[in-house]
Amino acid sequence: MNISTQNQQYQYWRIHLMIAMYIGYAGFYLTRKSVNYAVPALISDLGISKQDIGLMATLFYLTYGISKFISGMYSDRTNPRYFMAIGLMMTGITNILFGLSSSIFVFTSLWVINAWFQGWGWPPCSKLLTTWYSRTERGHWWAIWNTAHNVGGALIPLIVGYLTLHYSWRHGLSIAGIIALLIGLFLLWRLRSTPESMGLPSVGQWRQDPLELAQENEGKDRSWREILRDYVFLNKYIWLLACSYTLVYIVRTAINDWGNIYLTENYHYNLVEANTALSLFEIGGFVGSLVAGWGSDKLFSSNRGPMALLFAIGIFFSITALWLMPEEQKLLLSCLFFAIGFFVFGPQMLIGMAAAECAHKKAAGTATGFVGLFAYLGAALAGYPLAIVMQYFHWDGFFVVIACAASAIGLLLLPFLRVQN
Repeated sequence: MNISTQNQQYQYWRIHLMIAMYIGYAGFYLTRKSVNYAVPALISDLGISKQDIGLMATLFYLTYGISKFISGMYSDRTNPRYFMAIGLMMTGITNILFGLSSSIFVFTSLWVINAWFQGWGWPPCSKLLTTWYSRTERGHWWAIWNTAHNVGGALIPLIVGYLTLHYSWRHGLSIAGIIALLIGLFLLWRLRSTPESMGLPSVGQWRQDPLELAQENEGKDRSWREILRDYVFLNKYIWLLACSYTLVYIVRTAINDWGNIYLTENYHYNLVEANTALSLFEIGGFVGSLVAGWGSDKLFSSNRGPMALLFAIGIFFSITALWLMPEEQKLLLSCLFFAIGFFVFGPQMLIGMAAAECAHKKAAGTATGFVGLFAYLGAALAGYPLAIVMQYFHWDGFFVVIACAASAIGLLLLPFLRVQN
C-alpha cells in the first residue's frame, strides 16, 4: 500500500471510527442512566424507598466495575467491533425488560445484568483510541470522544424525563432500550479493529510520533502475563490513578444520581426543572472535557497530571459553593451544576487516558478497565452507603462526604506534576 493510499485510509477511518464510537458510547450512557431520571416516579408510583434505590445503584456500580476490568482484559485480544455492538444491544434489551417489570427483585436483577453488559463499552473505545490516534494528539481526540458521556447524559433527562412526565417511566425505559438496539446495529456496520488488521502501519509509524513510537516499542517482546504484571498490577502510577478515580466517581455519581432528588426535596423543583439542572451538569462536562484534553496536549506537552490537578481544585470549590449557598437562586444553582460538571469531567477523562498511556500499548483496555473497576467502587459508595449517611446526617452529611472526596483527589495527583508518562 503506497503512502497516498495509507493517508487516505487513515484520514477516512479516523473520522468515521470517532463518529461511530461517539454515537455508540452515548448509546451506552442512555441505557446506563435511564433509571436515574425516572427515580422520583418509581418512588411515587411503586413506593420504592431511597434505600432500595441506593442498593440498586451500589449493585449496579460494583457489577459494572468488575465487568469493566474483566472485559478490558478480554477486549485487548478481541475485535472491538463485535464486542461493543453486542454489549450495547444487550443493554437495550435489559432496559426494555425493566420497563415491563414491577418487582423490586426483578428491577435489581435486570439492573445487575445491564451493568455487566455496560462494561463492554469503554474498553473497546480505549483500544481504538490508543491504536488509531497517537500520543501527541490523543488529548483532543480522546476529549472529543469523552463528550459522548455528556451528550448521552444530557439527552437522558430530556428523553426519559419527558416520557416519564407525559406518559410513564415504562415508556422512558423502553424507548431508551429501542434506541440502543438501533445504535448497536450501526456499530456492527461502522466499527473496525486496529490499523494493522487493515494492512496499515501503526499510528506511531504513520505520524512519526516519537512518544507513540517509544510506547509501541517498549516491552515489545514480553509475554502477556509479564505485561499485565509489570505495566498494570505492579505499576505505582496505575494505582495512584485508580485511587484518584475512586474519589472522582464518588463526586460525579453523587451529583448525577442524587442531584435531582436534592433539588426536588431541598428546593421543591419539579421533575423537569430538576432534570434540566442536571443537564447543565452534563453540558459543563462537555466543555470541561474539551478544555482538559486540549490543555493537556498544548499546555503540558501531553502530560495529563498537571491539568487533572487544576481541575481537581475546581471540583472542591464548586462543590463547597453548592453546599454553602445561603438561599435558592435558580441562576446560581444552574451555574454551579455547570461548574461541577466542567471540573469533574476533566479528571474523569484525563485519568482514564493517563492509565492507558502509563501501561503497555497491548494492555490499554486492561489498564483502563482496572482503574475503571476502582472508579465504580467509588460510584458504588455513592449509592447505598451514601443513602445511609443521608438517613442519619441528611444533606449536610452528603456534602461533607463529597467535599472530602474532592479535596483528596488533588493530593493523589500531586506525584504526576513532575512525571511525563
